[in-house]
Amino acid sequence: MKKVLIAEDSSVIQNLARKILEFQNFEIHAVKNGQQVLDELAKADFDVLLLDINMPVMDGMDCAKAVRALADTKKSKIPMIAITGNARNYSMEDFKAVGFDDFLAKPLNFDALVSTVKSLTE
Repeated sequence: MKKVLIAEDSSVIQNLARKILEFQNFEIHAVKNGQQVLDELAKADFDVLLLDINMPVMDGMDCAKAVRALADTKKSKIPMIAITGNARNYSMEDFKAVGFDDFLAKPLNFDALVSTVKSLTE
C-alpha cells in the first residue's frame, strides 16, 4: 500500500483528502505544518507528499526546499504535490524551482487529486 503524507492546516481539507485517498487504497498520514513533515520523514518513508503552500510554522515552499535538501537521497527525491488556494500567485515554474512535481488548486478537485497522486506513485 502506498503511503501519502498530507500537510494541510485545514482539518476539513485534510479529512476530505484522507477519505478520498483511503478509498483508493492509499495509507494516509496527516500533519498540520512543514516542520511536522520533516519530523515524520525522519521516522518513516512515504511514497508522495501533499503540501499546502500556506501553513503555520513552516510553509509548503520552505518545506519542499528542506525535503529536497535532505541527506537521505531516497527521501530527498520523494514526489511532492503543492496544494494552494492562491494558484494565480504562483506559476508551475515557482513550484518546480523548489522541487515540486505538480500542483493542485483549491478548492480541491478530487478526481485531479486521485489522478495526480496515482501518477506520481505508480
